[in-house]
Amino acid sequence: MKKLILLTLLLPCLSLAAEAEKPNVLFIAVDDLGNVLGSASQPAVQTPNLERLAAKGIRFERAYNQIPLCNPSRASILSGLRPDQTQVFDLSRHFRDAVPEVVTLPQLFRQSGWAVHRVGKIYHYDVPKGIGTDGLDDKPSWDSVSNPKGRDVTDEALITNPTPEKPVSAALSWLAAEGTDEEQTDGMVATEAIRLLEQNRDRPFFLGVGFFRPHTPFVAPKKYFDLYPLDSISLPDAPPDDRTDIPSAAFAHNNPTPNYGLDELTCRKALQAYCACVSFVDAQVGRVLEALKRLELADKTIIVFWSDHGYHLGEHQGIWQKRTLFEESARAPFIVHWPQAAGNGKLCERIVEFVDIYPTVCDLAGLPLPSHLAGRSLRPLLENPEQAWPYAAVTQILRPGDGQPLMGRSIRTEHWRYTEWDEGRAGVELYDHDKDPMEFTNLATTPQAAPIVDELKQQLQKTASGAVPTFPFDLKRL
Repeated sequence: MKKLILLTLLLPCLSLAAEAEKPNVLFIAVDDLGNVLGSASQPAVQTPNLERLAAKGIRFERAYNQIPLCNPSRASILSGLRPDQTQVFDLSRHFRDAVPEVVTLPQLFRQSGWAVHRVGKIYHYDVPKGIGTDGLDDKPSWDSVSNPKGRDVTDEALITNPTPEKPVSAALSWLAAEGTDEEQTDGMVATEAIRLLEQNRDRPFFLGVGFFRPHTPFVAPKKYFDLYPLDSISLPDAPPDDRTDIPSAAFAHNNPTPNYGLDELTCRKALQAYCACVSFVDAQVGRVLEALKRLELADKTIIVFWSDHGYHLGEHQGIWQKRTLFEESARAPFIVHWPQAAGNGKLCERIVEFVDIYPTVCDLAGLPLPSHLAGRSLRPLLENPEQAWPYAAVTQILRPGDGQPLMGRSIRTEHWRYTEWDEGRAGVELYDHDKDPMEFTNLATTPQAAPIVDELKQQLQKTASGAVPTFPFDLKRL
């Protein structure tokens, strides 16, 4: 009887101890953030908070998304599946149409006893008209959701749009806004995230925090524009003949004309606005990280920071936004801070994929890895960022074509990027990243490249289909 009484008294203590061992997860997403962190970009983008996060964690310098478009990329990250598996290639389709029973990353934490909350954009919804709605959210993934809606939406009529035939969400549009950070949607996202940190500080949590900027329209308080005087802004350089060896399919269908046909000054203003939005989002991330520190949660919280894909800022004589398989679009920012990682403070230059995020977070939290995952845990690289890592990254994109859709697929190794369009019928590309990191010289058709192309093509075929999907997709939303 005494043993039974003792056991009864101990059970609550054991339960509390088990809860205390569960790490928190702060899962931060940023929309359309290009590869501007820690770079020698012109102008140098000011992101002090993200630089501090990278300095105490590990920044994966060469991390690649599986598809450079918001909805399909997010569906892939959160399900742990590649686009061929989720069957999501457009901005309209929900991944559960194809995989209704899949357990998502936040859903697994929810099933395992964590408090799981979302604020802002984690799954896809349209910017700006979708702000304040659930969009293509996934109810089984969350205990609660919050959809802030700030004055950037109500002030939409004030936005400068130099291509009025395009909606502001698809144009190089901008606004140097009046008012405070906290009045903007992303400022409200940070405020609500801080409230959720305070509310859940005494129990294990998985908190998804999704920021909208720097997605178009480029809206941020004026003080962030002031960080980037217009006379300091210049567009990327490229050789005069840069486009002559690039297949036409490589250029995104939503940006067929270089720089959208806009003059240099207008493009510089758009680039200034983009940089302003990046610094604005950095400040909001900083507010959340400061709250984590103030609440004494930093040492028991895994922080995962990612953007859904990269972003073009005028490269290759005038490519903007995403939807390409060039490095600027396929590669995206990715930082992990696992407090006990031996490699903290180091840069990792190994090739990793965004389908690796799901298994990595599970592994660090001590959860068994579901059998459906397409990626692998990056825990070994968190322990030693310089260790051998013999893996490649595969990225796809579906084009509407001229009445006939076609698939693009690309593989990135330590040395090469190989890309083919419509299984090679619409063009191929090969870039030597040791000598040509800006991908100016397409070597695919040179005789000496033939064995390299054959090898990379075989690797690519094992991972991604080059065929146009037979399941439904919306040509207007690719």
